[in-house]
Amino acid sequence: MYKSGLRFAIIGVGGYIAPRHLKAIKDTGNILVAALDKNDSVGIMDSYFPDADFFTEFERFDRHIDKLRRRGEGVDFVSICSPNYLHDAHIRFALRSGANAICEKPLVLNPWNVDGLKEMEKETGKKVYTILQLRLHENIIKTKRMVEETLKRDPSKIWDIDLTYITSRGNWYFTSWKGDDSKSGGLATNIGIHFFDMLSFIFGDFKKNLVYLREKDAYAGYIELEHARVRWFLSVNAKYLPESVVSQGKRTYRSITMDGVEIEFSEGFTELHTESYRHILSGGGFGLDDALPSIKVVSEIRHLDIEKDDTGWVEKIIKK
Repeated sequence: MYKSGLRFAIIGVGGYIAPRHLKAIKDTGNILVAALDKNDSVGIMDSYFPDADFFTEFERFDRHIDKLRRRGEGVDFVSICSPNYLHDAHIRFALRSGANAICEKPLVLNPWNVDGLKEMEKETGKKVYTILQLRLHENIIKTKRMVEETLKRDPSKIWDIDLTYITSRGNWYFTSWKGDDSKSGGLATNIGIHFFDMLSFIFGDFKKNLVYLREKDAYAGYIELEHARVRWFLSVNAKYLPESVVSQGKRTYRSITMDGVEIEFSEGFTELHTESYRHILSGGGFGLDDALPSIKVVSEIRHLDIEKDDTGWVEKIIKK
């Protein structure tokens, strides 16, 4: 059974992903005592924790959390939903405040940031958790079990994977921090890191990393893992959506095939943050070492030279 009645604070409560964290805190029987966001469009709090204190300035939030700690009413967890480039600093704040951190993806932008956080865990005795919710998706778990069973019979098996993820965004995306690679980590980091984590979770360590396309609205490449060869394409541009998706009025398309067979995981996403919290609060959760492989891969993707795609796969998607 997971722990309940714990005290939470949240940083970035006005952000896109924050409502899932608010719901998860409530669904697990815990309490939000304080929230921070520089923007004050946070009426969503009324649906979950209307009595929580709210701050638009970090300094006042910091002072409030410290006062609570000094009078024996400190927070047990800080949930971090702030822009990617602030995650490292906000995790450090949580640990220094005597709280554990639950941080949205990507945990940090650079692999060397993880080393510093490991030191802080040792110094404070607190833990850093990240949301890797695809690891908790029922069909992903089934796929991992199938792969493990196959490898018992044939340890040399290599699967051919095609991964396509298109999640349409308007012009606002490129004006916001998400369109600034120095703040978001780029497209592969911002919308792709969960998929790279999922691939290593199922198919083992990363062995090879090539980038075929790196533009502001689309990335593509090729990755080899211990037991998979992966062609991948990520985009926020609706023009790359398949006609069958457009005709249904949809603006998001996810597809993963293994040896030409589709893995169905388009449903079942809505409750995975709550499941992630239950996992953490019951003594599980995914920490720094779990997050590191995908952080390394997306960091490489930002800096690798562009290679030619001799297979023509990326060109076929772009010129559909």
